[in-house]
Amino acid sequence: MMYHLLLVCLGGAIGAMARFFLSGFVARRVGETFPWGTMVVNVSGAFAIGVVAHAVARDSMPAIWAFAATGGLGCYTTVSSFSLQTLALARQGEWLRAGGNVLLSVFLSLGGVTLGFAAGSLLIGSGVP
Repeated sequence: MMYHLLLVCLGGAIGAMARFFLSGFVARRVGETFPWGTMVVNVSGAFAIGVVAHAVARDSMPAIWAFAATGGLGCYTTVSSFSLQTLALARQGEWLRAGGNVLLSVFLSLGGVTLGFAAGSLLIGSGVP
């Protein structure tokens, strides 16, 4: 139990730092009129969790799940930022952008996790029912 807790904490620290740097990098490059940084983080996180989910489904690896999925990707992806940014767009009367953020985030993240799971199958091999 304590071992897995330590893995969650370590993964969380790494995931939080990765989120901070990547979302800031994207925002500085593309601008902040639309939350592209959060979108990139959430979609890439969805892809990554698809890969991890495939690996864990194939070979039960609770330590990998604790470190990578619960800790790392749990802190890396950010539904709270997505929600706050969508609310801010809506409150500013940017209904099209707010709706676009919701639709793009949901569809791209679902696509990301699907592609990640498929990539996991290719990289790790099948064996998942």
